Amino acid sequence: MFLEALGSAILGLALAWAVAYRLPHRLPVRSLVLSTGVAGGLFGAFLTHTALGSAGFLTVMLGATAVAAASVSLLLRPAGRLRRHHSATV
Repeated sequence: MFLEALGSAILGLALAWAVAYRLPHRLPVRSLVLSTGVAGGLFGAFLTHTALGSAGFLTVMLGATAVAAASVSLLLRPAGRLRRHHSATV
């Protein structure tokens, strides 16, 4: 259980760091992104372990990665301004 928690926190941190490195212009403050990744990884491991029981270490890590990715993706902002085109026909 301890290794699952540690592994999921490290996976969430690595995922959040990679996203923060790749898309810094579309994300808020780096500390928020990194903490969201860690929290998402821990929650994903907890959720997977609770739902599937002792399904295996890799299964729990896969669930942790999925929830961490979903959590970090919620922080993304649009790349540019949204443009609305008004049509000339009424």
